[in-house]
Amino acid sequence: MTTNAPALLQLKNIVRRYGGLTATDNLSLTVYKGETHALIGPNGAGKTTLINQIAGELSPNSGQVIFDGSNITALPLHQRVARGLARSYQITTIFRAFTVLDNLALAVQARDGSSFRFWKPAISNSAIFDEAKLYAQQVGLSERLNTLAHNLAHGEQRQLEVGLALATKPKMLLLDEPMAGMGPRESAALIPLIQELRESHTVLLVEHDMQAVFQLASQISVLVAGRIVATGTPDEIRDNPEVKKAYLGDEEIPH
Repeated sequence: MTTNAPALLQLKNIVRRYGGLTATDNLSLTVYKGETHALIGPNGAGKTTLINQIAGELSPNSGQVIFDGSNITALPLHQRVARGLARSYQITTIFRAFTVLDNLALAVQARDGSSFRFWKPAISNSAIFDEAKLYAQQVGLSERLNTLAHNLAHGEQRQLEVGLALATKPKMLLLDEPMAGMGPRESAALIPLIQELRESHTVLLVEHDMQAVFQLASQISVLVAGRIVATGTPDEIRDNPEVKKAYLGDEEIPH
């Protein structure tokens, strides 16, 4: 890709092994500021392992993770969040017994100095709640502020999860299969939210829904057996014979 934007995330020769299995095989990848970069690949390609290494839940055996110009390879997850790298999990991590507003207020509080593990429901600072309401509005949950999270529909829980990530004021959002478990109607509702996020955030998107990927991404990287086999625009990936052979097969690729 030719771009004048600076690199925000650089993976340099990342290797992750599990015994005799190489899950991430000397992988290099660059995500530029302002991109919505999708990572796709078949089951078992190593997507989750790679995202875990970017987020800080796994350490590579070798290689470097560079974020915003700094080597963060050795940093734990919470320090990466503090530097502006936020992940929305494939499996929701919301506080199900708290309201939407309390969930978002706790995320704001944690960002302002409290460790995530010490989140507390007793918050009295009105400024925190005011900010939390802004994130609720941004993810389309303004009408659900006082609803307990476990009473939200699945798609609304994913919206809340994105709101929690936004509350950390990230430079980059790692969206880990945001459409997982959604029906067509819920997926269609989430796509405009991600489209709006693209205007103000760099996004690394891992997603199985090819319709969503080709609609949202400015760049796509294809991961097969722990290696990036191709990176390009949606049109370039759609027409890449190696990608078709390795991953997309004979299925109709969305236009």
